[in-house]
Amino acid sequence: MIPDILEEIRLALAAVDEAQERAFADALAQASDVFVTGRGRSGLMAAAFAVRLVHLGKRAHVVGAPTTPAVTKGALVVACSGSGRTRCTAAHAEQARAAGAQVWALTQEPSSPVAAAAHHALLIPAGRSAQPGGSAFEQALLVFLDSVVLRLMATLGETPEAMRLRHTNLE
Repeated sequence: MIPDILEEIRLALAAVDEAQERAFADALAQASDVFVTGRGRSGLMAAAFAVRLVHLGKRAHVVGAPTTPAVTKGALVVACSGSGRTRCTAAHAEQARAAGAQVWALTQEPSSPVAAAAHHALLIPAGRSAQPGGSAFEQALLVFLDSVVLRLMATLGETPEAMRLRHTNLE
């Protein structure tokens, strides 16, 4: 079973456009604030990404958290939805765009409402899977976002040691 899951993730990530990945990482590096949104397991992957962005020294926020500030011009919003049809994620993308934020949709559906609401739709085509629900997309999303963190580490000149210093110490 594990080799099958790993192959699904490999195939999904092999299909991601590398130029788009670089452009996404560059946009993240330049953003004043980064907001992540998504529901269900996609939302959990987005929240995990926000944690790593904080470790990188970025101001990152999870939409819906009580401490999330207003989205403004100069911010970047990452809207994660495998189906691209999650209503609240599409609404967040639309609201952020109207506020002047740059919106990136991470989805496997290029013609979906979430993709249509975004400035950029970065496709992670997980396709058919033997796993339940959107597991293949969510797993590929997490690995993809971790690869973006590595790219950002290089761009921002961050080290694992510096990131560790920003890790919570209230555990």
